[in-house]
Amino acid sequence: MLWLSNSTVARLRDQLRARGQRPSVAVSGAALTPDQAELATVTAEYGAICEAMSLMMASDGQVSADEREVLKGALRNLSGDTVRSAHIDAMLDQAGQAAQLEGRDARLKDVIAALHEDPARAEVAFVLAAAIAFADNAIADEENDTLNSLAEGLGIDEARANELLDSVEADLASRTR
Repeated sequence: MLWLSNSTVARLRDQLRARGQRPSVAVSGAALTPDQAELATVTAEYGAICEAMSLMMASDGQVSADEREVLKGALRNLSGDTVRSAHIDAMLDQAGQAAQLEGRDARLKDVIAALHEDPARAEVAFVLAAAIAFADNAIADEENDTLNSLAEGLGIDEARANELLDSVEADLASRTR
């Protein structure tokens, strides 16, 4: 089973934190419960990355337990264990509903738009989507197409994509020795 090392994901998390600002969450209308407010904050910070992984999971038409476990582990590592399972499940539900309502391609374009201007977050999303694609030890053609579309949309060229994936692979290899 593929797992993401804490040191790799921690480096990626630190790049995100280096941005210096948490996203602002503006909500109009009725008052939110503390859980709703927390979910809004988590979604603002991790929603696009979660949705990129969700789109990857669903790209081959089969969502495996291994893919869900990798996604949950990635978000927990990325957040320093602050994102709860309930939040992850809620973000996955939102992503699934949006894909069903708007279409997978439209959602992928929106995810790319949300991540494109932040290279660190874009690279995190790409690497984590690749981990999801390989969670079941094989990358289906649809997953490969989705990964290529994600990389292209995010402006990650082939050389950089290979560099990112080689870095993760090297880190994983060093952890298994």
